[in-house]
Amino acid sequence: MTPTTDENVRAFLIAAHGDLENTKRLLAEHPEWLDITYEWAENNTETPIQAAAHVGNRPIAEYLLEQGAPLAIYTAAMLGRRDDVLRMLADDPETANARGGHGIPLISHAAMSGDVAIMQAIADAGGDLSGASGALFGAIGSGSIDMVTWLLANGADDLTVTNFQNKTLVQVATERGHEDIVALLKAHGAE
Repeated sequence: MTPTTDENVRAFLIAAHGDLENTKRLLAEHPEWLDITYEWAENNTETPIQAAAHVGNRPIAEYLLEQGAPLAIYTAAMLGRRDDVLRMLADDPETANARGGHGIPLISHAAMSGDVAIMQAIADAGGDLSGASGALFGAIGSGSIDMVTWLLANGADDLTVTNFQNKTLVQVATERGHEDIVALLKAHGAE
């Protein structure tokens, strides 16, 4: 059995980003880690489901939910669970400005769903759209030209933004084979 040490919890959180089998194995050994919070740095924390949600890893997020992880609005948004998002917004409009792991804004999670109705509901509830340019990466990841179009019309005006790998929007869209999105970005001035 893997002992509960800071290093092992960190390894579990890393697995929760993209290694389903390791996530399953470690969680089977340590069910108490299901909703554990790991502090990467001061004011930079993350739970396993937040890890899966902010990278758009649907299989891991769904697995963690099946195991009993709490469903937060950012996870529901990433998964495209429109009814859940709408219910959460109706129950508490302040959730329109929720942040997931590492403080990543809700709109970045919603962009990954490709569901423009979710994004519009967040905006209608007063969600902060100042991160719209960064959210374009999530929309590109989902391959949703409709979401890219919505973001461009609603605050995504910095098309020089780069991701954590220092890649541009056009580079990421090209690598993913989304030529229609590349053309749209270039039509709006991206290089």
